[in-house]
Amino acid sequence: MHPKSEVSSHAFHRGRIGVRVLFDPIHSASSRLIPIESPERQLAPELFIPPFAERCQGSAISAWDASYDHPFVAGLIDGSLSAERFRFYQMQDARYLEKYADVCSLLSTRFRNPIDKLWFIDGAKLALIVEQELHTSYGKELGYSAEDIAALALTPNNAAYQNHMWSCAFGGSLLEGLAALAPCPWLYTDIGLRIQREMGDIPLDHPYRNWLMTYADPSFIAYTNQLLVLLQGQAELHGALYHNAAIKAFERSVQYEWMFWDQAWEMQTWSV
Repeated sequence: MHPKSEVSSHAFHRGRIGVRVLFDPIHSASSRLIPIESPERQLAPELFIPPFAERCQGSAISAWDASYDHPFVAGLIDGSLSAERFRFYQMQDARYLEKYADVCSLLSTRFRNPIDKLWFIDGAKLALIVEQELHTSYGKELGYSAEDIAALALTPNNAAYQNHMWSCAFGGSLLEGLAALAPCPWLYTDIGLRIQREMGDIPLDHPYRNWLMTYADPSFIAYTNQLLVLLQGQAELHGALYHNAAIKAFERSVQYEWMFWDQAWEMQTWSV
């Protein structure tokens, strides 16, 4: 539908390497997985971490690493995770993606550069496309429909995470809104790359092979890179007080990422 287009006017240089990321919202990681052994994957973009993103990650490193160690993630990696828990996760994640799309749409209104506006509009569109693909792929396999998702009650952890992202995007600085959004794609990318380094080729019969491959896919890495570039650009436009609030928002989102794994592992319900 749309040709690949440059998604930001910002540039971040690490050493002598300039980052200019291309993002195709239609041919995304969710719809086109590139085999690990493919030459195209070998030429995949490296994950670049700008200075402000590095500060954010460093402030939340304990919670960040805890996600990788969570039993839900461990079960995904070794294939032992029950289909029941995975179904619970996918259904809650579909609803999370709706709010992610809302937050991207809101953030698009806060940028002045039309290219940046379009990038976030494309991000919102991608989140909804992914949700639809979940219905047609995992939904059929695991036994749920779009109607089931619409009727789903959010878990306490999922609801709190969504409210946090929206609150930061609506009421905080643009920097704070980006910081609250960034852990979702970045942490998944980091987990995907760790899995790729540690496992290499994922066995064809692995029950969660497609899920594991998605987040080390070149297009997903490129998306994460561009979001971190935009975060850096806003950090350079804001002062120390805004930096502190953004770092706190980032830390809380990282905590919520761990809590999202946990709500699926525990199959969380409301206590009363």
